[in-house]
Amino acid sequence: MLTERQKMILNAIVDDYIRSAEPVGSRSISKRGDVQYSPATIRNEMADLEELGFLEQPHTSAGRIPSHKGYRYYVDHLTPFQPVGASDVKELKQFFTEKLTAAEQVIQHAAMVLSHMTNYTSILLGPEVFNTSLRHFQLISLDDQTALAIIVTNTGQVENRKISIPEGVAVSDLEQVVNLLNSKLIGVPLYKLKSRIFSEIGEEMQRHMNHYEEVMSTLNAAFDQDQEQKIFLSGATNMLIQPEFKDMDKVKSILDLLEETPTLSKIITEASAPNGIQVRIGTENRHEAFENCSLITATYEVNGESLGTIGILGPTRMEYAKVIGILNVLSRDMTKILNHWYR
Repeated sequence: MLTERQKMILNAIVDDYIRSAEPVGSRSISKRGDVQYSPATIRNEMADLEELGFLEQPHTSAGRIPSHKGYRYYVDHLTPFQPVGASDVKELKQFFTEKLTAAEQVIQHAAMVLSHMTNYTSILLGPEVFNTSLRHFQLISLDDQTALAIIVTNTGQVENRKISIPEGVAVSDLEQVVNLLNSKLIGVPLYKLKSRIFSEIGEEMQRHMNHYEEVMSTLNAAFDQDQEQKIFLSGATNMLIQPEFKDMDKVKSILDLLEETPTLSKIITEASAPNGIQVRIGTENRHEAFENCSLITATYEVNGESLGTIGILGPTRMEYAKVIGILNVLSRDMTKILNHWYR
């Protein structure tokens, strides 16, 4: 546990370093209006914070900089809630008044707005399901226990999945299900299929079919597909303007990773959670290229299902409070607009 004085000094050092990108000394902290301690007292506390692993001392400077542990404590315990600034509110409002006609446009435009507002790199994951709908569905019985579910989409993609046939369900029951589904759900976006099966054909199946629950479970498994993720990037070269990335080899490794779509998608997915803001600092990102970066993510939802992730990548010396505030607003409003379109 840190003392209140140590917390105040750590907070001051992180704030000053985020703003200046220069190691922070005891004298500069003592000159702050909210600090009532002498430089000597502050130096002693800084030495203790360094010993505890919250600060580091670059060998060329008498000042200190936050360690990854220091940033983590700052984010978890010291970062105050910061309302989005007036200029940022204006830009966000303008974003949501744009006449965007497709979900992909919303996501792509959001990436551009985020990188512009933060001067960091924005990474958005958007699923293909928004523009992919059902063209045809087929169930082929392979044997008494197994069937092959075939889903054909409007883009010509064909997806096959083996599913188990519940005991007691006849082939005629499966044919009835297929006919119902193809007559009522053609053109429905893939991400809506599971809910529409229950709302539009579930009642009719329940009235006229034995083993209703087992059949519905089978359909649920047939459409429980992993959705392909599409990545939208903006501001990748913003890394070049950060003073800690003057080393071109370091920047190159980051830019190279940003072009590796499968790896990047996995990192962003692992860093996100269904609800709330997630912050990964330095080595928490679990990839060497991002070990001097922080990644802040938030998710957006459609019909209660998390379908995409908004991420901001920058140096560990990131304006955490500002970025968290913007992501909170943007993820919430993207959820609203996408739910309005796809309800």
